Amino acid sequence: MPFDETQSNLDIFRDCLSGPLVQRSAVEKGRTPQKRRTKGRKNSIKPVKIHVEADSLGRGDVEELAEFIDYLATEIFESSLKELQSLSYSAIQNDPRLAERFGDPLPSNTLDQILTSIPPSVAESLETYGLLEEQSDLPNFITPVFQEYIDAATAAPPVWSTTRTSACEMCERDWIPLSYHHLIPKQMHTKAIKRGWHEEWRLNSVAWLCRACHSFVHRIATNEELAKEYWTVERLMQRDDVVAWAKWVGTVRWKAR
Repeated sequence: MPFDETQSNLDIFRDCLSGPLVQRSAVEKGRTPQKRRTKGRKNSIKPVKIHVEADSLGRGDVEELAEFIDYLATEIFESSLKELQSLSYSAIQNDPRLAERFGDPLPSNTLDQILTSIPPSVAESLETYGLLEEQSDLPNFITPVFQEYIDAATAAPPVWSTTRTSACEMCERDWIPLSYHHLIPKQMHTKAIKRGWHEEWRLNSVAWLCRACHSFVHRIATNEELAKEYWTVERLMQRDDVVAWAKWVGTVRWKAR
């Protein structure tokens, strides 16, 4: 697999990992995570201190947060299964065995292999800085991250590719992987037509968002609310909480590699 594709998959994985880590940091709302005593491993990752000031979403040292995300993503990804690192839409289309092994949901034996590949220092670091309650919580935390990565890495090219923007349409970061957000959720299409909320031609409109903003949108509104009230980026950006989020997350950057 060419190096640039491998780097692209690392970028996707880092983006998937950043979502829950940014969220857990943001919801601290003024609480400083208490550093816990490391349980005796000399080779554990040395995490950065993430201090979140009291603010509507929490403002901390975002450079350190980004550095921590970058370090963890690289550590986990480069230790993972080689087939997992090189996943692509083309690969699973041409190899039924690969498609079955990395299906949704992940088969238990595949998940066990993925979890076993994660260095113990990852769970230790997350626990030490209050991002995991206990190291045993790591499977519940990391499994959705890997599933999201697999779905993103193997996704078919969207038919709306011509609408792609160069930056997230909410936070305006232009150096981060983007995903397409169905402005009118597909589960609402039939209802939207039946209730007269939208004409059929509008149903497949999308916005290009980074994964953190994409996840945020789905946390603040139900599918029905998105379809009825927030079916354009402009309508979303009329909400104060969306504006505050976009302003904050737009400052989270990791260093160029």
